[in-house]
Amino acid sequence: MKLGAAFGMAWRAIKGHKLRSTLTTLGIVIGIAAVITFVTLGASLSAAIVGDVGAGEAQTMNVWAGPEDTQGGGGPGFGAQPVFTEHDLDRLRNVEGVESVIPYGQVATTAVGHDGDRVATSGVVATTPAYFDDAEFREGGSFEPGTRQVVLNPAAAEQFEQNATVGSTVTITLANGSTVDAEVAGVLDSSEGQSAFEGFGGSPRIYVSTDPFYSTQVESPSQSETQRVYSLLLVRASDPETVEATQDRVRGYLEDESDAADLAPEDYQFEVQTSEELLEQLQDVLDRLTAFVTGIAVLSLIVGAIGIANIMLVSVTERTREIGIMKAVGAKKRDVLTLFLVEASVIGIIGAVIGTLLGIVGGWAVTTLLDFPLTFPVEWFPIAVVVGVAVGVLSGLYPAWSGARTDPIEALRYE
Repeated sequence: MKLGAAFGMAWRAIKGHKLRSTLTTLGIVIGIAAVITFVTLGASLSAAIVGDVGAGEAQTMNVWAGPEDTQGGGGPGFGAQPVFTEHDLDRLRNVEGVESVIPYGQVATTAVGHDGDRVATSGVVATTPAYFDDAEFREGGSFEPGTRQVVLNPAAAEQFEQNATVGSTVTITLANGSTVDAEVAGVLDSSEGQSAFEGFGGSPRIYVSTDPFYSTQVESPSQSETQRVYSLLLVRASDPETVEATQDRVRGYLEDESDAADLAPEDYQFEVQTSEELLEQLQDVLDRLTAFVTGIAVLSLIVGAIGIANIMLVSVTERTREIGIMKAVGAKKRDVLTLFLVEASVIGIIGAVIGTLLGIVGGWAVTTLLDFPLTFPVEWFPIAVVVGVAVGVLSGLYPAWSGARTDPIEALRYE
């Protein structure tokens, strides 16, 4: 039997039982659509969180002291304690290969106001102007150290009824109830986090200078004087080629000579991780999550395969007499086998194509709803079609083999 004739007969059989064929195909459609949707969501989530690591980010090390048993697995800054004194920052700036050391702290707040409008906020970021060296501003620029100025991201600037702009005054209500009026020095171009410590979402963020806003202090063990103390640091290497060597020297100083070594709890260790290493950890977590939800979606494909096998067995039974006539006029076993395999394959192809299209629409809808950049894993589209065909063929093997073995005499007697 020619393949074209087999396709024609298979298509007539499918059209002859439209409802049954539709319900059978639905299992494949749902499975493929779910897989495409989930892998699209995973790829888009990865693009939103990880993004591309530029040269400046590759040179940045994220430093904190965290519990030993997590080994950085709790995320950047997990369990961090304020242990890095101003003395440590000065010494780290003199470590070979270090270009800059940027403190990162949180100032507890309850609200921020602008032009008579107040919104709740749990804290502002205290840092130095160097934190914005690689940042782009929509307007204005960084604050000056030692001044009551702030930098806003767009989400923070636009959270008031009247948008805050450069030169505007915002009123920050601290956790102790006191208020501080500060001038807006600049508005960033993007609401995405400026470092791994902030996370990667687009929530409102306000940045202030450590002096005069940040007040967490401790007595320096080496200097015997009260100094500001920070829980998180960004250390930038001067040369991308020497990041690993600089990373080792930074860790060596912290473990052997720093105030932080005396201030950190005994069960804590120093984490000195490059942005690339942190992104690799995040990527690994995202890959596992995507694999998990995709595995759940694959269960739908298994259900679809069972549905195809079942319907093909029913089809063989219903067409027993037809098979007998075909064999009586000269059809061979391979002809009957081909006929039913083609029919199962057509169902698989239809399900795969429709499922892929629905998966693309579903992926677009989910990423739009979650406000992620849409990233299609194009390599999965041909895989989906191949899987649909394979599911159809494998599911139709036994029914086709069963039909091919039908005794023509018994088949002609079948009522």
